[in-house]
Amino acid sequence: MLHAVGFTRADFQKSQVGVCSTWSQVTPCNVHIDVLARHAAEGVNGAGGKASIFNTITVSDGISMGTEGMKYSLVSREVIADSIEVVMGAEGLDGLVAIGGCDKNMPACVMAMARLNRPSVFVYGGTIMPGIFQNQPVDIVSVFEAVGQHAAGKLSAAALADLEQHACPGAGSCGGMYTANTMASAIEALGLSLPNSSAQAAISDDKKRDCANAGAAVVRLVQDNLRPRDILTRKAFENAITTVIALGGSTNAVLHLLAIAHAAEVKLSLDDFTRLGKRVPVLADLKPSGKFMMAELIKIGGLTPLLKRLLDAGLLHGDAMTVTGRTLAENLRDTRDYPAGQEVVRAVADPIKKNSHLVVLRGNLAPEGAMAKISGKEGETFTGRARVYDREEAALAAILAGKIKKGDVVVIRYEGPQGGPGMREMLSPTSAIMGRGLGAEVALITDGRFSGGTHGFVVGHITPEAFVGGPLALVKNGDTITIDARTRQLSIDITEKEWRARRKAWKPRKPRYIRGVLAKYARQVSTASTGAVTDLD
Repeated sequence: MLHAVGFTRADFQKSQVGVCSTWSQVTPCNVHIDVLARHAAEGVNGAGGKASIFNTITVSDGISMGTEGMKYSLVSREVIADSIEVVMGAEGLDGLVAIGGCDKNMPACVMAMARLNRPSVFVYGGTIMPGIFQNQPVDIVSVFEAVGQHAAGKLSAAALADLEQHACPGAGSCGGMYTANTMASAIEALGLSLPNSSAQAAISDDKKRDCANAGAAVVRLVQDNLRPRDILTRKAFENAITTVIALGGSTNAVLHLLAIAHAAEVKLSLDDFTRLGKRVPVLADLKPSGKFMMAELIKIGGLTPLLKRLLDAGLLHGDAMTVTGRTLAENLRDTRDYPAGQEVVRAVADPIKKNSHLVVLRGNLAPEGAMAKISGKEGETFTGRARVYDREEAALAAILAGKIKKGDVVVIRYEGPQGGPGMREMLSPTSAIMGRGLGAEVALITDGRFSGGTHGFVVGHITPEAFVGGPLALVKNGDTITIDARTRQLSIDITEKEWRARRKAWKPRKPRYIRGVLAKYARQVSTASTGAVTDLD
């Protein structure tokens, strides 16, 4: 059968390396990855191995955002990891190059690597270039926020349509420090990608070379028997968390790093994000909270100079092993700093924020934890009156209709991993809030999660979620809610007597899906505070 797909007799004496392509025409993030997979295969073959390309699925978060389809997004992470494990296990392949380009297929690839523990390298498909609208650089989040501007009468329908047609000019992942670029950077900091793989344009000679070099690297890893779990140590995860914080990265990184650590059997918890967050500064002035796009970080040297700065400041573990066969410190030894005068990345001594923007909150609304994304621009505390919605669509309609006012805390519940099911991202409502000019005046909390493109005063991943009877299920319109990033509290101001009465009156809801993949996922998935995994012990 393998002769029929191109093997010669000599190929059976070589290391057989799977090249996993997440190619798809359903999203620009992955539309070019079939070509990149062939470059990776050439790298494998040129280094004396034998490549076998196979595919797995991907879905587009951005296109499904705000719809019922978004419930499949986080589910796809588990399906992709499972499918890679199935192919690699069934075919008995010796090593793996996995190429990912969108939010969920990237951590999924690494989860599969950790489960399989066969020599592996992850390749990021690369970032999209900025679009141009009215002589300004724009991206996909610009469009989501423009919907709010249009609803507020600040942007015409014709201008919105023009923006929509120019925001995404070609292949590549969303162009700010959103989830794809955050996870690419985190995976490189974990040691599972070649240096600067996370900071290359999707359509570039650099990315083609990265793929070929990754293919060759896996052949060497097979020969040296260097495996993912030799690399995915606790020190590696601390390096990844530190890097995500320094970049001002996505809250989704918390969910995904917890899931990857679970697959690698490394103990990691929300408390580790708090501990590291107290001493790691935010250095990169990147969208969504900052000014610059990923393309501008690439121009000044990419991720490696930032890693060198963090290493020199004693914030990274330099002895962590990487897929180059060298330690992180060895990889960075000859790295040059960013050019003088650049404004994208600050010095460690002059941070944008002296500690993490990712703040783990607890309190009577989130006894098992919640994730806030506090850039500092919104302030560090917010107290307001609850406006409660049991579905994302209802909240978005209220925001676009002008029903949300200054001082409101928008509560979106029954959108958690089990309750949604699938833990949808709330980019549509948060962008509508920003577009209507309410970013500093309205907060939003949810047991769902957020896109990496979200900014504003937002709290997600609230656990326990409403569907299982978490405190969020008991909130009523008009309740006073306080978000305090200084004390790390998310609380509601009601008496214990009232709390007990609401608890007694609450009744569980029937599952929204009883058959199919969403139903299976809801029955198996863990809480957000443990990574929303489906193979928890």
